[in-house]
Amino acid sequence: MKRLSVKKEQIREIFRSFNNLNVLIIGDVMIDSYLWGKVNRISPEAPVPIVTVTKKERRLGGAANVALNIQALGANPILCSAIGVDHEGLAFLDLLKQQKLSQKGILKCRDRITTVKTRVIGNNSQLLRVDEEVESDIESSETQQLLTLISYIIQHDKIDVIIFEDYNKGLITNKLIHKVVELARSKGIPTCVDPKKKNFNSYKGVSLFKPNLKELKEGLKLDGDENINELQRAVSSFRVKQKAETVLVTLADKGILTNSRKVKEHIPAHVRSIADVSGAGDTVISVASLCRALKCKDILTAALANLSGGLVCEQIGVVPIDKNQFLEEALKLEFVR
Repeated sequence: MKRLSVKKEQIREIFRSFNNLNVLIIGDVMIDSYLWGKVNRISPEAPVPIVTVTKKERRLGGAANVALNIQALGANPILCSAIGVDHEGLAFLDLLKQQKLSQKGILKCRDRITTVKTRVIGNNSQLLRVDEEVESDIESSETQQLLTLISYIIQHDKIDVIIFEDYNKGLITNKLIHKVVELARSKGIPTCVDPKKKNFNSYKGVSLFKPNLKELKEGLKLDGDENINELQRAVSSFRVKQKAETVLVTLADKGILTNSRKVKEHIPAHVRSIADVSGAGDTVISVASLCRALKCKDILTAALANLSGGLVCEQIGVVPIDKNQFLEEALKLEFVR
């Protein structure tokens, strides 16, 4: 970090420039459902807590939470995904409408259900999560429909960056990845990826690849507790093999690691009061992608993404970043003068 020195006005200009960007987000969407309540006793039927529900809440989740983060940062998100033709699908579209998010990239699939993740929270702690979902790949005809939608949006909207937000729910297939990366490259649009295990090695030639440490270890079949230098070597080898420009690895309480041809740096985490890590990866990929669209230096992109992930971990549940708080904290970073 000694090599990085940025003026406060440059940081402010980056945050202002977010407002001019259009972001295409391709990925698995879901509804994050919450049951909030109090726990005062244990059930007589089984050794489990009884939650007396005081509030019910539904939020946009998965790739839709990335759209919320992009929107919160001032940019314009265009979401491309698939939902079921069911009650939950209608509820999802209603949530999009409430958030003033476009529905033009949403495909309705008759043979799938809309993914819902229900979290039961008692005394401000998550006690249980119930998932309703289908994880098999969408039909090849539906992939083709989605590609037609994506191609149309790229042709008719000024797209500054594309995000693949992969939650392993079957929307993102090898064919979809290959065709979209090829189309993006022909248009000079950077591609950024938040991967999962299934398609980990399918993202060839992308601009930015952002796994977390668990995903990296699964994807590269790493064992044990590798130190930062060992991780950098493994990431360098992977980056070259995949022809990726930059790999950004989130390391939870150990911060973030960035690796490109010119820069290999580890940035420690900021000391924070962690309430919930849910959704932090969505915020990190959102910030990193906007920085990529603005051609920020890799080290600055990593530093801002690292800061953003820590900020949302202070909130309970999956919540988008607060841009004003983020800017305020960014101006206090050690390399900003």
